[in-house]
Amino acid sequence: MAAPAPGELKGRVALVTGSTDGIGLAVARSLAAQGCPVMLNGFGEPEAIAVLCDELAAAHGVEVAHAPADLRREEEAAALVPHVLERFGRLDVLVNNAGTQHKGPVEEHPPQRWREVFALNLDAAFHTIRSALPGMRARGWGRIVNVASVYGLAGGVDRSSYVASKHALVGLTKAVALETASTPITCNAVCPGDVSTRIFYRNAKLLADSEGISRAEAQQRIAAANMPSGRVVTPEQVAALVAFLCGEAAGEIRGAALPIDGAWLAR
Repeated sequence: MAAPAPGELKGRVALVTGSTDGIGLAVARSLAAQGCPVMLNGFGEPEAIAVLCDELAAAHGVEVAHAPADLRREEEAAALVPHVLERFGRLDVLVNNAGTQHKGPVEEHPPQRWREVFALNLDAAFHTIRSALPGMRARGWGRIVNVASVYGLAGGVDRSSYVASKHALVGLTKAVALETASTPITCNAVCPGDVSTRIFYRNAKLLADSEGISRAEAQQRIAAANMPSGRVVTPEQVAALVAFLCGEAAGEIRGAALPIDGAWLAR
């Protein structure tokens, strides 16, 4: 797997949802480094987000803006792509990364949280895809990448809504890939295992404190619980896979759900 050729994505406008930290921010950095103007989306302090936009723009010489849409709300999710088109005039790369989860037994799962998980993990992608496709078709090129999860390809305990929504996101990916198969537009999903985000490090700290072990040992123990490699995936590794899928070398990868999971699903 190689990054897109230098300049290959230059000028392609990208929207990355849930991109003010974690995987989404790594993806935004990767695409900006390829020359893509980028619309960030996600929560955070306005001042910190403004600094982030300026930093990315200065580092890579591209325009970077932020849309604060709350994608759990249908009207805001439906308005996000039109906002990008108004700001940049086009949208070429759509990365649906925003997501959430609820942990607990299915019989104790609050119905409202079920609806929120599906609204963000699935419905938001439906709204952005349906809004982005007409312009991609008109321009004759597009890349759609949905950030799913290994839980979009396998089950898991105490995360029924997350598993169900990510399976559905993989299904949506395949359906859109078939609808665009005869065009230069591709739609794929990436399916990370455990990723070294803030949540991972927070859980490792809690384990270290409760077990009286080092944070490094706690991190390794958490990683090894799911990942035969014993290592977590980095946000930058996920971002590199997303960037590859946006390049011409991946032009005939369509409807794939690609694990990046330290052999989690190989067992």
